[in-house]
Amino acid sequence: MTDRRRQIHPARPGLPDASGLGSRPRAVVVGAGIAGLAAATGLAERGVAVDLVERQQYLGGRVGGWTEHDGEGAPLPMNRGFHAFFRQYYNLRALLRRVDPKLRMLAAVEDYPLIDGAGRRDTFRGLPQTPPWNALAFALRSPTFRLADLARLDMRAAAPLAAVSVPEIYQRLDHVDADTFLKDINFPESARHLAFEVFSRSFFAEPAQLSAAELATMFHIYFLGSSEGLIFDVATANFDAGLWDPLAAHLGDLGVRVHLGTQVSGVDPVAAEGFTVHTDASERLDADAVVLALDVDGLRHVVDASPGLGDEPWRSRVSGLRTAPPFVVHRLWLDRPVGADRPAFLGTAGHEPLDNISVLERYEREAADWARRNRGSVVELHSYAARSESTAGAMAQLHALYPETAAARVRHERVLRRNDCPLFAPGTYQCRPAVVTPQPGLVLAGDGIRVDLPVALMERAATTGWLAANHLLGRWGLAGHRLCTVPTRGRSAVLRSLAAGRGRRP
Repeated sequence: MTDRRRQIHPARPGLPDASGLGSRPRAVVVGAGIAGLAAATGLAERGVAVDLVERQQYLGGRVGGWTEHDGEGAPLPMNRGFHAFFRQYYNLRALLRRVDPKLRMLAAVEDYPLIDGAGRRDTFRGLPQTPPWNALAFALRSPTFRLADLARLDMRAAAPLAAVSVPEIYQRLDHVDADTFLKDINFPESARHLAFEVFSRSFFAEPAQLSAAELATMFHIYFLGSSEGLIFDVATANFDAGLWDPLAAHLGDLGVRVHLGTQVSGVDPVAAEGFTVHTDASERLDADAVVLALDVDGLRHVVDASPGLGDEPWRSRVSGLRTAPPFVVHRLWLDRPVGADRPAFLGTAGHEPLDNISVLERYEREAADWARRNRGSVVELHSYAARSESTAGAMAQLHALYPETAAARVRHERVLRRNDCPLFAPGTYQCRPAVVTPQPGLVLAGDGIRVDLPVALMERAATTGWLAANHLLGRWGLAGHRLCTVPTRGRSAVLRSLAAGRGRRP
């Protein structure tokens, strides 16, 4: 919260608590990822009775954590991989502050170097925080970006990158894919691969499959729209222990009933704008409102099984949602340590199929304990938009980048293959369902849901969760929760004027 130009979205006024109502409203939140946890928190803190239903045995969704065991029964804490908690993730951090206002469950990663196939390295260490000097300094000191490249850039065509306005940027650029847009503005190819591709693949898609508007919004969030800087935090313990178990205790204190290992099989509207939520455990949960905070496949499944929800145009929007290509997380418990100079996180380009390497004992408590006891390392490999289920290619790249690992014996390993992340393909923004639905009392939340604010990834999930809660609270005359984002438009009036001169898509 250091950016004085961050944008505050005030809470809707209303009663402070449901005790002032004639009867206590009931809500069912389906899905306990970040979006569902934010929605449940926002509702319960205003006195709404909440049932939180999650098909997994753990909270957190794609940021969940759990414990597996090795062949001798020793615990192996596990999750779905590295997540960066950027300082401009205001609404996610607001959720975590319910656990600890000082956010002591997070620690800074002071640098995350990037390396390309030619061995060139970029770094975010020591960059100024103030836009546009942060992006300019990054470009000028990058080995892939030369002063001559600036002269070749089509500055007028590139202006939307520096003057993003949300949601207008989607009207300008959503019809173009990110790869084509960067080529059209003459962005240098080597810098494109090392800088932009690393970020675009965090959406689990190749640049040719990603909307240029999403790329521009991302550039705004992390570079030119915010002065929070490019350094991020990481959880210092496995996600269950560090984040979600404490939040579950907070929700329990608020009276939230959590149903783990329970899948919703359908939602039926009933008289007087109510709902009955059916589960695979033959439960019937009656509610005044429902929040569907699910991944793409989960949302489509529930809507398909609930013919009474919404109208045909809305149902068509839901059915049209797509998932990104699969990604692979390969975690290795090695019998010897990696080099002491290895960073906690290394982003890669041109090392297919490998996208990044994490050394978990650098930041995660459980991994550090295991590494100390076994004189080894816990290393994690990510392959986004994976074309193959084989892990051999990523292992070969690990051995090339960190040669000391080639002789290491793998004591334990886990491989996760998933394809449940939303795809933000060109031309799909207007077609995505939004938080508010045509069904009174039914709202959506999640990182695949459309929201006209400059947010992405985990922060989009948290923001839509709070917005879903706020919409329902407003129906009952209860006070909402304040939100915060980076500015919704570019900080420079000159660049905004230049971008406006480009006109809109004909």
